[in-house]
Amino acid sequence: MKDKLNERLHWTTTVTEKLMLGGIGILTVLAAANEVWGMWLLQNIELADLFLLFIYTEIVGMVGTYYISNRIPVTLPLIIAMTALCRLIILHSKDADPWVLIAEAGAIVLLAGAAYVMSAKEKLSLEKKKQKELLS
Repeated sequence: MKDKLNERLHWTTTVTEKLMLGGIGILTVLAAANEVWGMWLLQNIELADLFLLFIYTEIVGMVGTYYISNRIPVTLPLIIAMTALCRLIILHSKDADPWVLIAEAGAIVLLAGAAYVMSAKEKLSLEKKKQKELLS
């Protein structure tokens, strides 16, 4: 009975995911446009601004990937986090305590390692899935 209820209610999760990710995509595009407009008004572009635009691009790409494949690769949020940490280092590097910078750099290395492990795991999972399909 619980399985039947879960099957009947699964559509609510799917619709909610798609609506929320669609909203995130639209708001991200608006935020990027606002950022570009601000750079235009100031007639100034800094490296931190470019990193922020790159983060926006990665978020839009993540939303697009979900709509194409109905799944979000785990590595994309990790890459976004690494980019955000790089931006943070650039923004605060002049005033920050060196130990804070080392900790932030260490976090980037940790996230990069996690992204590598997750992508290797995902590759193995996809290979196992293909083998099962071939055997069926």
